[in-house]
Parts: sequence; C-alpha cells; structure tokens
Amino acid sequence: MTASIIDGKAIAQAIRDEIAGGAARLKAASGVVPGLAAVLVGDNPASHVYVRNKRQACDKAGMASWLHQMPGDIAQAELVALVRKLNADPLVHGILVQLPLPGHLDAAAVLDAIDPAKDVDGLHPDNLGLLADGRPRYLPCTPQGVWELGRRSGIDWSGKRVAILGRSSIVGKSLALVLLQKGVDATVTICHSKSKNIPGILRQAEIVVAALGQPRWVTADMIHPGAVVIDVGIHRLPDGSLCGDVAYDEVAKVAGAITPVPGGVGPMTIAMLLANTLRSAGGAP
Repeated sequence: MTASIIDGKAIAQAIRDEIAGGAARLKAASGVVPGLAAVLVGDNPASHVYVRNKRQACDKAGMASWLHQMPGDIAQAELVALVRKLNADPLVHGILVQLPLPGHLDAAAVLDAIDPAKDVDGLHPDNLGLLADGRPRYLPCTPQGVWELGRRSGIDWSGKRVAILGRSSIVGKSLALVLLQKGVDATVTICHSKSKNIPGILRQAEIVVAALGQPRWVTADMIHPGAVVIDVGIHRLPDGSLCGDVAYDEVAKVAGAITPVPGGVGPMTIAMLLANTLRSAGGAP
C-alpha cells in the first residue's frame, strides 16, 4: 500500500482564495479592511520568518497587516500596554503575539491581555472555554487547520477513532476539543509522555495526529494499515532538511493517507489565521 498524499499547500491556497474573495466583498459592502497586528519581540530568526509569511499572506488576501517589532529586553508592562493599545484600535481586528517570547516575559499574561474578540489564534482562556462549552468564537488555528485539511480531503471524522500525540494547549488539547464538537463527532484519545503502550493505542486508531515535537518518532509499526496520518510537527535536521514527527517514508507505505512535511499542516495554520481575522472584521470566506 502506498498512501495518498494530502496536499496542504494546495488546499490552503484554495482557502486563501476564498478568504480574498470574502475580504473584497466586505470592503465593497462596508469599507472595512480586515487587519492583523503582529507583535514580534527580539530577533529569533524563525519567528521573523513566520511573521513575514503571515504578513505576506495577509497582503495577498487583500488584508491589512502591521508589524510591531519590539526589543528583546522589553519590560512586561510595556508589552502588555502595547497589546491593550491594539485592543483599542478599531482598525485592528486580529492580534498575534509571536511565540516564543524571551524568558523574562510571562507569555501567558501577555496572551491573556489580548481582547478575546481579537484573539484570532483562538488560544485565549475565554475562547478555549467557549470551545469546551461547544460555543466557539474562533477555532484555534492549527487544530482548525487539521480538521479542515481532513474535511476537504474527504475524510469523515464522525465516529472515527482518533489518536492525538501531544497535549499542548496550542495543538493537542485544543484539537481534541475541536474534534469533539457536534458535527465533527470524533472519538478522541490523547497520548502524552505518561501514557502507557502508545504504539498499541496508535495501532487501534483510524486517524493519527502527531504533535509531540519529536522528529520521526512515529514509525510504520505503530500505524494500522490504511489509517490517516496527519503530521503537525516540523524540525530542521543537522543537514538542513525538514521533517515532521512521523517517519514519512516508511509510514507512507502503510498509511492510507498522509500529510507531508513541509506542505501539510503548516500552510493550513496560516490560512486559518486569515479566516479568523476575516471573521473578526465581520466578513466570511
């Protein structure tokens, strides 16, 4: 068996085209241009690349974006004050604080300062609480991207046994909440560092989502033949190449469908960020 490849890049582009259409309609109807403010602290090279990619995506979708580049030694109070200033700016519909922040800053307190209505990452405690209650304001970007990637690839999540590797708030926990929503209706198991017999759990799953942050950790012997494998991880190896949490070459020989790294979940995360910003501005894709 050779797995079919789930092309996240192509699916994300289709979504971004829909978002561009929605942004154009919103501007024509109301004069409102969806706007995303990005806050970048310090000079982390990877963070600079991520923010640049997000701003370029905004530009191509006809959306406004602003970069607030702050020094790495910024004080906590000054950073929180900037966030509150953006909360009050009517031109800003979404606020993104790029992580990680320097170690002297309390990242949770900074993120908690974002107006939940402008939290287009969907990770504010208020928004996660609404999601847990089945009344989501915004779906978190990466989990939303995983779900949408599957949906647009013809994967029916309803009733499926889904194993999620990883329990971070950014992916694992919030993805479980997304997949438990009415209308998605998956049967979800979360595996983490204290879980016993993880390979056995994965072999029972019809869909495996890897988000544990360990390169090529998931191997072919852990996957039920024909299962769908979605790889959220991304790692740069010493030779400069990229890989995910899944040993792609061997797992692709067993799985029914698989996402590549790069070109799988990553492009979807940015597309969902734009979609949430458009919704915050009052538009729809």
